Amino acid sequence: MGDSKRRPLAGRRSLLLGIAGLASAALAACAPVEGPSGGAAPSVPPPTGPATPPPSIAAISSEQAAAALEPTATATASAVPDKQQILAEFAGRRPKEWGLHITGVVNNSPSKHVALTFDACGGPGGTACDHALLTTLRRLHVPATLFINSRWVHANPSLAAELAAEPLFELANHGTLHQPLSVNGRSAYGIPGTANAAAAYDELMGNQELMQQLTGIAPGFFRPGTAFYDDVAVDMTRRLGMLPVNFTINGDGGATYPPGTVAGEVGRAAAGDIVISHFNRPAAGTAEGYARTLPGMLERGITFARLRDVLTL
Repeated sequence: MGDSKRRPLAGRRSLLLGIAGLASAALAACAPVEGPSGGAAPSVPPPTGPATPPPSIAAISSEQAAAALEPTATATASAVPDKQQILAEFAGRRPKEWGLHITGVVNNSPSKHVALTFDACGGPGGTACDHALLTTLRRLHVPATLFINSRWVHANPSLAAELAAEPLFELANHGTLHQPLSVNGRSAYGIPGTANAAAAYDELMGNQELMQQLTGIAPGFFRPGTAFYDDVAVDMTRRLGMLPVNFTINGDGGATYPPGTVAGEVGRAAAGDIVISHFNRPAAGTAEGYARTLPGMLERGITFARLRDVLTL
């Protein structure tokens, strides 16, 4: 698909067009990330109501959130191990957890701000851009973190470069092929996860290298396709210098909620919440829902920030 209809930034366009293509084999579709329990797949009917995080997630304390950010398991940019090192370190490890909100995944922040995050999944039907949503964020000066998949970058090189250069937004890693992150091939919603540790490394670092070429810096945050991880893959993510991030509030149900539901779900966000939605599905109710609810949130004194402003790497 061609790039979205935006004026490219000089220099960035030539950089993106020169990037060697990573593997672009697509999954069946751009899988929406959330459903009745926080996730949904293209083959799953749209959820019938808002997804509410489990009480243990919704009520997580600031102290617990801060503890989740301990740097001991996170590599510094200068000490990121290569693939051979990772495979040696993680050889023989067996997962004990699988899901959206598991040990080591950051779901909120110890902050007074709300962090809005938006995924762009790429793949068939998933490479568009919700310009109306971005226009609302710009008009209201609301910052956001954009989780972008390699397939979306390859379909929108100049737009990706433009977003990378825009101070209001921060770009984060949404994986190479938009797969659940697993070391044993576990699936989520019928979508096979990465088959082993080597495939998990490629899912993490293929897009990480592409994003670093795009932005000039290595992204500090990661969210996998479908938002599912196992605990070994979470540790690998941290070892490679990224915080694995999910959410406390499901803003648009994988771009399936109507505008009123989006407005209601996003509108209940409070200090420390991380909201997940999508900016690659312009036909969804996401843009209208945000346009309805953001002005009132700002009037109530809700403040917004990018992940890098509220989470410590």
